[in-house]
Parts: sequence; C-alpha cells; structure tokens
Amino acid sequence: MDGGFYLVDLPGYGFAKAARDTRRGLAALVREYLERRETVAGVVWLLDVRREPSPDDLAVAALLEQRRLPLLVAVTKADKFGRGRRLERTREILEAVGVPEDQCVVTSVLTRDGIEDLRESVLAFVSGEARPRSDSSGG
Repeated sequence: MDGGFYLVDLPGYGFAKAARDTRRGLAALVREYLERRETVAGVVWLLDVRREPSPDDLAVAALLEQRRLPLLVAVTKADKFGRGRRLERTREILEAVGVPEDQCVVTSVLTRDGIEDLRESVLAFVSGEARPRSDSSGG
C-alpha cells in the first residue's frame, strides 16, 4: 500500500466451505507463513464471535505467542448478538486464545461498529506503534 507495506490476506482455515483435507492444507499454509516470514510486522486475526476457537485456532495462538508478533484480534460479526452476549463471547474467545482485551477490536461490517478502530490499529502496526505481545502470562 503506497509502496510502504503489504497487507497479506491469508486464507481462512476454519469454517471454509471446503473439504477437510483442503482446510488442513490451508491451516498448514498459514502456520508456515507465520513461522517463516521474517518481515511480518503484525497480525490482524479475524475470529467470528459465533464460533468457538478451533484446534487450528489454538495452534495459531501458540505460534503467535512464540513469535511475539504484534497482534490484534478482530472479533467479527458483532451484530449477531446483543451487547451483553457479545461482550461475554468476546471475553471467552480471548481467554481461549490467550489474548488480552486491549489487543481486541469488536467489529461488524453490517453496522460499521469497530471498523474505524480496526483501520487505526492496522495503521499503528505499519507505523511501528503496535506493541509486541507480552510474556506468556497472557498479559
């Protein structure tokens, strides 16, 4: 973008309408990219508020913790729940993947909730303002 950075959209591996072997291949591709690509400045990880983190999600969470990459979780489809349930689900998801609440933006494309915060957070990654993940205590 503007010659300064690239946004790389990796394929989804969880609930894609694809055969199990294809999903496994996508998960392996994502893991390999995150493990080997030294120029990754940060990760924006989209997790659906309606879904429990999968075993593949938990493996990616461990890899991201190991790499200590700046991380932002974008919890998507926030419009699917009322405010109370949305907050509860967001906390459950973040706890499962070991990410603190200050590294999360709850979003909805339909209502535009969180979209501006997400944009600003992505720009913080590329400007070097994003902070790496802290110690393994999840904080």
